[in-house]
Amino acid sequence: MRSTFRLPTLIAATLIALGAPASAETTRVVPEGRAEITYSFSPVVKRAAPAVVNVYAERMVARRSLSPLFDDPFFRRFFGGPDTDMAPQRMQRSLGSGVIIAPDGVVMTNHHVIKDADKVRIALADKREFEADVILADKRSDLAVLQLKGLNAELPFLEFGDSDALQVGDLVLAIGDPFGVGQTVTSGIVSATARTHVGVSDFQFFIQTDAAINPGNSGGALVDMSGRLIGINTAIYSRSGGSNGIGFAIPANMAKVIARSALTGKPIERPWLGLSLQEVTPDIAEGLGLERPHGLLVTALADDGPGEAAGLAVGDLIVALDGNPIDNTQTLNYRLATKGVGSTAELTVKRNGGERSVALRLEKAPETVSRNEVLIEGRSPFAGIVAVNLSPAVASELQLDMGEGGVVITDVAPRSPAARLGLKRGDILRTINGVDIGDTATLEEVSDDRVGLWRFTVDRNGRIIRMAVSG
Repeated sequence: MRSTFRLPTLIAATLIALGAPASAETTRVVPEGRAEITYSFSPVVKRAAPAVVNVYAERMVARRSLSPLFDDPFFRRFFGGPDTDMAPQRMQRSLGSGVIIAPDGVVMTNHHVIKDADKVRIALADKREFEADVILADKRSDLAVLQLKGLNAELPFLEFGDSDALQVGDLVLAIGDPFGVGQTVTSGIVSATARTHVGVSDFQFFIQTDAAINPGNSGGALVDMSGRLIGINTAIYSRSGGSNGIGFAIPANMAKVIARSALTGKPIERPWLGLSLQEVTPDIAEGLGLERPHGLLVTALADDGPGEAAGLAVGDLIVALDGNPIDNTQTLNYRLATKGVGSTAELTVKRNGGERSVALRLEKAPETVSRNEVLIEGRSPFAGIVAVNLSPAVASELQLDMGEGGVVITDVAPRSPAARLGLKRGDILRTINGVDIGDTATLEEVSDDRVGLWRFTVDRNGRIIRMAVSG
């Protein structure tokens, strides 16, 4: 959304002068009228600021032992350390910001602001405070939705804008509570509209702005010049902890998906294409005869998946979705998530030197096999892992490839034998001592063996890792 304010005559005249010979008459102009002198964002702030709140989250955490030896229950029992249940605890508090998105007290903030909170309180701009329930917390998008308790009147709220309509250079305002000093407004422009590889959430698709965002701004509002919510401020790039003019906001169109799920009570369903995709490198682009690297290359298709049903084939190059360029998987995942399951996406595909449009029905990933979750215990080197049978639904949740068979690790206990081996969430166990690990029952059976040497292979993001460890 472009600014609705008129630039002062002085600035306009300077821009015009860039295309004309410089002269005193064309580059220096006296402002005409009070409106050009009192150019201000205050009308936007008056509309938006009352809907921005402070979020206080409290959680009880165990105090760290003076020595890591006291983490061992055997050591505690025989050498006088505190029992785990009797270990001292302390209250940990975090401060963030939030945005009221409905008049009945529905607030949106970042997931990391309220993560593991035992109690959440909301302070309104008018200083009233309310306790809040977490009605949805989505780690993958780093968004959470809260509901104020005990509210007996409607509250000011912000309407969502269309973040896809933003253009680089558009004016924006960031509103939040940095460092707990009180509600603060900063201004800037949109620096980029599809920034990826930021690493803040699974979708990694952000609005970048130079409006100052500091600690405590997380979950606050990024608004356009019409006072509409076009982003949820979520992170900064900084070596000092303060603002360096590089801030990131989750686009409003992604926030709408999470808010809709929270308000309707329907689970968040992310579309699945049934495809394995590879980003195009300069070498691949040269081999395909492309002028520049762009698009995603189809490397495999799931049987009876949406991609196969739409007529896609291995070797196809996906270059756009609904007319929006696609250059990496983060952009594709964002576009799919904001469209939602049940809709149809129009893919622009290059094949054999030609270009075609492919209509692809968006479906949720199927649970083709039961998960049969297991926790491996005992003296096995795999003790400490939680594993499930791999299906397209599980693969979608873990951001893996299509997920056709096998066993995948979903969690690893800290300081466990598996953690010391370096096993990670998302690792797929392929073989153990020559046995193919096709399901969790086989994993449990093999893990109970007593052997002097363990040999196993792990698939990590398509890379096969072979390891050996003594029994």
